[in-house]
Amino acid sequence: MPETQGLAAGLFLLFALLVYTFWPDNIFATHREKSRLDFLLERKEQLYENLRDLNFEYHAGKYPEEDFLVQRGLLERETADLLAEIERAQQA
Repeated sequence: MPETQGLAAGLFLLFALLVYTFWPDNIFATHREKSRLDFLLERKEQLYENLRDLNFEYHAGKYPEEDFLVQRGLLERETADLLAEIERAQQA
């Protein structure tokens, strides 16, 4: 590829990248607003993952039993509260 063609291709690529990045309405990427329910469902998944991680670390011997029970109780209470709030949000 001659040097001029490579330079032209590079400039075109740079121009396309700048247009994509700085386009005022950025029609290329759609973004919808998250609802409260979306946020709650994401939080539920985070809490479930935290419970799985805590359980794994306890079985790996990284947590003493007392700490594990306290942390698990806190996460389970938070999860129960969150599930109740999800239930209310879905009924609304």
